Amino acid sequence: MAKKAMEVVKCLDVERYMGRWYEIASFPSRFQPKSGADTRATYTLNPDGTVHVLNETFSDGKRGFIEGSAYKVDPNSDEAKLKVKFYVPPFLPIIPVTGDYWVLHIDDDYQYALVGQPTRKYLWILSRQPRLDEEIYNQLLEKAKEEGYDVSKLQKTAQSETPPESESAPKDTKGVWWIKSILGK
Repeated sequence: MAKKAMEVVKCLDVERYMGRWYEIASFPSRFQPKSGADTRATYTLNPDGTVHVLNETFSDGKRGFIEGSAYKVDPNSDEAKLKVKFYVPPFLPIIPVTGDYWVLHIDDDYQYALVGQPTRKYLWILSRQPRLDEEIYNQLLEKAKEEGYDVSKLQKTAQSETPPESESAPKDTKGVWWIKSILGK
């Protein structure tokens, strides 16, 4: 049975989308440590219209992060289909890795979002706050199911009552989290 075409947000207000988003839940990924907590993404609009991406997670008291950029797949389309590009490994950025970032749902106030990609191998539930109301969470699960996602794969992300500040956390300067994640640890 062929899956229906995925619906994405139309006319995303990119400026309103900028800022910090907390990962409430996601499909497990080899790009994130299994023990990661307080995972978040911070988006900043660049002068050329692309978006600076800072993804952070905290594991064993250390901050792991990777920076990249995002851009619209088709600048003439009103669909929220973006590409993200990171260079890996983060401690010696030499290999470009590009992925799809499709905004599948966003509320009118830009406070929570559902993000996926066309193969349905990755899914994220994001919120402006480290916590998301359970009713809203369940609505996003239903939306993900409608788009053909197996939501049983979703894992909630541990978020602290008071998320750590990036500047005060020791950095994982050796990229140990990244190496562990590639090895499946």
